[in-house]
Amino acid sequence: MTRRKLTQDEIDLWYRVVDKTERLHPESAPASRPAPLPKPKPTKSPARRIEPFHLGQNSVRPVTRHDLQPELKQRITDAPMQMDRKAFQRMRRGKLTPEGRIDLHGRRLNSAHPALIRFILSSQASGKRLVLVITGKGKPGSDDGPIPTPRGVLKHQVPQWLALPPLAQAVLQVTPAHISHGGEGAYYVYLRRAR
Repeated sequence: MTRRKLTQDEIDLWYRVVDKTERLHPESAPASRPAPLPKPKPTKSPARRIEPFHLGQNSVRPVTRHDLQPELKQRITDAPMQMDRKAFQRMRRGKLTPEGRIDLHGRRLNSAHPALIRFILSSQASGKRLVLVITGKGKPGSDDGPIPTPRGVLKHQVPQWLALPPLAQAVLQVTPAHISHGGEGAYYVYLRRAR
């Protein structure tokens, strides 16, 4: 809180009150009236230039994506190689022909999962080594909302299903398909030999 200076009228009023009062200790001499202080001159501050302001310039930019796992394609390609290197390279280049295929494109999760289990286990039992699982690329979402969902539910679920029992014991390697066999919308699944 700043203290304000008394005006001359207020000072005169105070001294009139003081003159009319009786002193408690008359032996002490009355104080002489001090001269009023001159009015201070305002100092000019240098003209401040106002910097242009843009809405949100000081705000912290939000992170656009909070994906704790790497992208699906990156996870699959970073997985360790479980099969023969030469066969793996031929498979990735689309030189190996799949012995069987299942098209899950357009199915719902509750019908796609049992169909995939039946297909993989029957393919392994019949001695097939390389099969193609077509999932489709998925429809682009109209609005991500507060929790973004990845594009293509089956595309993201199928690799997880293949890594869990009962399919994990049958699957040796999962790789995105070559463009000639469906590209991003399909997976090569290399199966273990049936025992």
